[in-house]
Amino acid sequence: MALKECTKKEDANTYELVVSVDGETFERAVNTVYKKQVKNINIQGFRKGKAPRRIIEKMYGSEVFYEDAMQDCYPEALYEAAKEKDLKIVAVNSLEAIEAGKDGFTFKVEIVVEPTLDIDGYKGIEIEKKSTEVTDELVDEEIEKVRDRNSRLVTVEDRPAKEGDTTVIDFEGFVDGVAFEGGKAEGYSLSLGSGNFIPGFEEQIVGHSTGEEFSINVNFPEDYQAENLAGKEAEFKIKLNEIKEKELPEVDEDFVKDVSDKDTLDEYKAELRQTIEARLKDEAQKDIDDQIANKLIELAQGDIPEAMYENQVNESIREFEARLRSQGMNIDMKTYLQYMGMEESALREMYRDEAEKKVKLRLALQAIAAKEGIEVTDADLDDEYSKMAETYKMEVAQVKAAIPADSLSEDVKVQKALDFIKNNADIK
Repeated sequence: MALKECTKKEDANTYELVVSVDGETFERAVNTVYKKQVKNINIQGFRKGKAPRRIIEKMYGSEVFYEDAMQDCYPEALYEAAKEKDLKIVAVNSLEAIEAGKDGFTFKVEIVVEPTLDIDGYKGIEIEKKSTEVTDELVDEEIEKVRDRNSRLVTVEDRPAKEGDTTVIDFEGFVDGVAFEGGKAEGYSLSLGSGNFIPGFEEQIVGHSTGEEFSINVNFPEDYQAENLAGKEAEFKIKLNEIKEKELPEVDEDFVKDVSDKDTLDEYKAELRQTIEARLKDEAQKDIDDQIANKLIELAQGDIPEAMYENQVNESIREFEARLRSQGMNIDMKTYLQYMGMEESALREMYRDEAEKKVKLRLALQAIAAKEGIEVTDADLDDEYSKMAETYKMEVAQVKAAIPADSLSEDVKVQKALDFIKNNADIK
């Protein structure tokens, strides 16, 4: 295989390559295609699947297997040609064969490649570190959350409903005096202040008492999912059957024993402090990473092909599909979107911003790695393979077989560039 021509197009990051595949390589590919297809070919005088290649080529033409053979050759030939010029392919715009024969074939391809961004000012980035101090207030807030999780609902009858209560209601909705589908329920539990209902609905239940029957008026949002109700004014007739409030447990030793393996409140608070401290440290580190990422994205300059963003969106969707399968949802994405009432374009848009950030950050870190001469050693790769094997409970050899060294090397280099930025950052 050989690269005959490499021409940069006017469009940024677009190249036209002319690549040739030698006769020996092409002959092997043609023979492989013949062996795959011969079992489906009937030639008079031969048992099905037993016709010699020369007979088939004589009947159907010497080029009968060329197209499929060329398809088999394209990926490796294109990869080798791009590698020769140190081009990382993002997308293939067009590909066409120029000529083909027993001595090989030549093809022309237009590709989009990864750009090399310009970046300066990445040393000494100023970072504001979040506090990791564990205050008494934070401990108290955590205890209140635990109390809330262990609360119970008790019926109250000596006061009107207030925000935070859970009410049990019957309701029926009307638009222009006519009841609408889906607007009626009995014995419905609604937490006031949850925001689960139309704006204004929950607020108008506040102040009413058990046993009351009353009407409220609300406006459906303009973007309401049911088009026949969007923007419409509606009246709801309501009967308030029951009011419940949360009853929180007392913070004493019995409470401590119920929610932990500690015996005293002091021991429980000490454990909470450790938990909160670990969480704050994780949050502070993530915030540092986010600040660095945002700054590098801001500093990086250059044209990034749209195809890179699209590829990242595709990858995010594949990862989402994998998570669905891991959760036991054995359905394809098209079926899932139908269930959710979502268009594919909306799903892609949902992942778009994050995809842009990932692509820009990785390119920025690659540019820094190049400027700083960051290299990845065999020891670095062995260490990373070992970590991955431990994480996924696999043998190192299995991980190496699944993840090519070239691909992993790029990931390690990017991480080393990020570590370099952190070590040179001005963290206050």
